[in-house]
Amino acid sequence: MVSLADYRHVASGKVRDLYEVDDETLLLVASDRISAFDHVLSTPIPDKGRVLTAMSVFWFELLSGPDVAAPPVGHHLVAARDERIPDEVRGRALLVRRLEMIPVECVARGYLAGSGTADYRRDGAVCGVALPPGLDEASMLPSPIFTPATKAAQGEHDENVSFETVAAQVGADLAGALRDQTLAIYARGAAYAASRGLILADTKLEFGLSPDGALVLGDEVLTPDSSRFWPAEGYAPGSVQPSFDKQYVREWLTSPASGWDRHSGEAPPPLPDDVIDATRARYVEAYTRLTGREWPPAM
Repeated sequence: MVSLADYRHVASGKVRDLYEVDDETLLLVASDRISAFDHVLSTPIPDKGRVLTAMSVFWFELLSGPDVAAPPVGHHLVAARDERIPDEVRGRALLVRRLEMIPVECVARGYLAGSGTADYRRDGAVCGVALPPGLDEASMLPSPIFTPATKAAQGEHDENVSFETVAAQVGADLAGALRDQTLAIYARGAAYAASRGLILADTKLEFGLSPDGALVLGDEVLTPDSSRFWPAEGYAPGSVQPSFDKQYVREWLTSPASGWDRHSGEAPPPLPDDVIDATRARYVEAYTRLTGREWPPAM
């Protein structure tokens, strides 16, 4: 029986740990860690890693299936159920293809939110994409836009950049392919989410190149950690929308109840039990509402 100790640890991010299985295959393990404001919090969220893994599997399978409006998306998932996945991480680990990852956060936005709102209020644009006047927090954009960001090291902040910056970094052809694939995946994800009564406000994707040079979707896809999902019922632009992600944690951390100053340079405090429970419930609800499946899934 294989164990995690049998594999060489390759890297760790804010949430995921990567191990080498063989020359062509990696083990991607999602933890229960949660990050906010560029800090990895000391308090984990139970089941979070399993939710992220199960949702990614659901989306990888959906995106690689037939669709009359879009071609299948090539992705890095090899298996979610395999004897090479150790029992100790089963349910929150995926076997994936080894890729040469592209150092760009590929973001698609259909609505104004988060850093996009701040950019728009300052410049009237997001990542160099001019937007019409009069938009507000959570406004639907005239059409989805590609707003890439640099990939920051852990503890540092991703920086929104223009398409031209990406083209200068990776080449015009690859930058164009990243933009087109990101917007196509967003469109499919948004259409499916709408059928489940949810709005996909934005999403962040990562891509890599296979040994034959093909562009491949990697990392996670359309999870509450990489996307903003809002309930369609009650949607009204002009304020921050309720969402199925870690927004609840962010709001508590910036409230007087936490006693934390995000600009102090100090680490955030541990989360109280009620915030942990409510955050877990939001992640689980995101999975059940989107997939129509019960929790926990069979693995």
